[in-house]
Amino acid sequence: MDVKAILVWVAIGILAGWLASIVVGGGGLVRYLITGLIGAFVGGFLFKLAGINLNLGNVWMNEIVVAAVGAIVVVLLARLIA
Repeated sequence: MDVKAILVWVAIGILAGWLASIVVGGGGLVRYLITGLIGAFVGGFLFKLAGINLNLGNVWMNEIVVAAVGAIVVVLLARLIA
């Protein structure tokens, strides 16, 4: 992986975590990043499992939405467990 790809992943993670925090609460840049990155994996898995293929017209927007949905699921599950 090159530096540009890593920076894109970080940006998507932060945006997804921020969007998730708007829906379910929470805050902090590090928390946004962690929940967004974990959410990207969870969201990708859930969307693939459900057979959902987003087509919002922009690849990056698709990735951000999938990661945000995954981050919301991660936060809700964490709150359920805690």
